[in-house]
Amino acid sequence: MATVCPTSVRRPDPLVPVVCLALAAITFVVFGQTITHEFVAYDDPQCVFANPMVKLGLTMKGFLWALTSREVDFWHPLTWLTQMADVQVYGMWPGGHHLTNVLLHTANVVLLFLVLQEMTGSLWRSAFVAALFAVHPLRAESVAWVAERKCVLSGMFFMLALRAYARYARQPSRGRYAAVAAAYALGLLSMNMLVTLPFLLLLLDWWPLHRGLGWGLVKEKIPLFLLSAASCWATLLGPNKMFGSYGVPFLGRVATAVISYAVYLRQTVYPSGLAVPYLTPSNGLPAWKVALAFLLLAAISIGAAQCRKSRPYLLAGWLWYLGMLVPVIGLIYISHQSHADRYTYLPGIGLALAATWAAADWSLGWKHRRETLGILMALLLAGLMVGGWKQTAYWKNSEALWTHALACGLDNEVTHDGLGSALLQKGQVDQAIAQYQLALQINPKIGRLHFRLALALLRKGRVDEAISQFRQALQIDPDDAKAHYNLANLLLERGRVDEAISHYQLALHINPAYALAHASLGIALLQKGKADQAITHYRLALQIDPNCAQARADLASIQPQNTITEQQPMPQTK
Repeated sequence: MATVCPTSVRRPDPLVPVVCLALAAITFVVFGQTITHEFVAYDDPQCVFANPMVKLGLTMKGFLWALTSREVDFWHPLTWLTQMADVQVYGMWPGGHHLTNVLLHTANVVLLFLVLQEMTGSLWRSAFVAALFAVHPLRAESVAWVAERKCVLSGMFFMLALRAYARYARQPSRGRYAAVAAAYALGLLSMNMLVTLPFLLLLLDWWPLHRGLGWGLVKEKIPLFLLSAASCWATLLGPNKMFGSYGVPFLGRVATAVISYAVYLRQTVYPSGLAVPYLTPSNGLPAWKVALAFLLLAAISIGAAQCRKSRPYLLAGWLWYLGMLVPVIGLIYISHQSHADRYTYLPGIGLALAATWAAADWSLGWKHRRETLGILMALLLAGLMVGGWKQTAYWKNSEALWTHALACGLDNEVTHDGLGSALLQKGQVDQAIAQYQLALQINPKIGRLHFRLALALLRKGRVDEAISQFRQALQIDPDDAKAHYNLANLLLERGRVDEAISHYQLALHINPAYALAHASLGIALLQKGKADQAITHYRLALQIDPNCAQARADLASIQPQNTITEQQPMPQTK
């Protein structure tokens, strides 16, 4: 039997409910503004308002789809179900979806306080760690971004697993262990970044639970390690395009990881210039920066290790930070981003824990220690709340998000693409064209940029230029059904019927359920005198979409009418 945690019985502190209410209040002060925010054109379309399965709300079809979908390259079925539930309750009101994120984050803040207070017996230190977690500007991306639901949702189950484990450690039983495993499994179904939790529990066994170290405690975690392995297998199963090296050598990925660890440290201490996305430099990282970052990490690691007996919280907090970032630090390629604010959501707790305990111990000899610490804590939290509020405000809509990113110096194809789409949605077509052209100057090898520029050019009646851009998009991505379809429509308008038919057929080969492509192919076939084939495609269009007005009207009158679809494009980045 594993060693029982020595902190076995503690009387409830009457201040605990007061602290919980205060933590909830400061969280809402910072993030409550999101209820008035819009969706942003950054994965929100794919995850919510343009996702045909999510838009249905909670359905059996949607449930089965959630179990198998990798719509955004990650497997997180429980996250999909909560987004469907939001649609069921709020419809497409963005404020409701934001409110769910805020409520989940608030629950995480309160649970973190309760977990730390139960594990350590320290009320005020635990409260301060939870307050730092609640309002730090690095939290804005996780809370204010609807598509990042998986972060706050998995965070809730992470906290529940920690609390269940604290109770198990105090008095082991099969039922309490089952509660740990159940919470952990639900967390993995929300976001697979939690695969490191069993290692974290071993760390907590050492401090603050004081259960010791040894094979017995490792063996105790075997069922949890098996859950981690199953989650990794489920994530990697199937056509997941985000995993792999993408030609990045291993040493290059190590360099990116070292730099990212150091950058997260800097952003934690001095949270300025936070934005999306931070892309990995195409020309690599300077060797001197990698060397400095490595020396910094090594110095902190050695210092924490040397203090492991006198100040064990330093090593525990530091290893919490290092270990929880491993799945997203860049050693395994999961994104074109070098780092992201959202990845610090749970790992950053380790830094807050180590710093808080260190500051409290360091100040033990101060005169008027309680008053001085209280003032310093209040000032720090006030500053972080102001910074968190401002950072959250940048997520109010797409234009604000991408304008801020450019102001922070993130001059890359994704930011120009995103700002172009936001401007196009507002009808500022000339400005949108300029942004797409800037994006293509930076990276001309992205097919969707050519596609979006073509749609914008069509708004200005520049058809020949649009045809050229559609062709360039298809040279890069020959399997873009929408590009084939729109190019075919323009060719048909130009009287190049045979070429138009070829592109319609290619679009339907890629996507046989493309109703508009069937209807438009019918028009082209009629112009070639192939009425029977045209009628077949009209009927297929109506089978796929009974509300396809174009197919219904043309089938009734055999009067070809053709349109160009201009669905609003949105950037896709993980």
